[in-house]
Amino acid sequence: MGFEQATIKVVNEREFEELKRSIEQVFAADRAAKFLKTLAGRGIRARDVDKILAADVIDAAAGSKAGTARGLYQALPVSDQAQVREFYLSKIEEVDSALRARFHKVYQYS
Repeated sequence: MGFEQATIKVVNEREFEELKRSIEQVFAADRAAKFLKTLAGRGIRARDVDKILAADVIDAAAGSKAGTARGLYQALPVSDQAQVREFYLSKIEEVDSALRARFHKVYQYS
């Protein structure tokens, strides 16, 4: 029997889905390199969600107004924030291996 993730109901669906769409845009094939390049330029690790939100990197890559993703994230209850973090971390792992190799320092843990 394999791992089965528990389903947790999203409380603030509108904010959650809007933030999720922004994250999906960031990892679109035509934007992922720009996003990772921005992280590299600012010295932010790919898995440091708090710093990424604080620096408005998702907004810059998604073409949103600065502070939008951070504001949406902060409006969510802790359970929804955890699901956003998990979604983001799953997307960062789906990035093409060639792009991950190019930005290997961004993917390093320390």
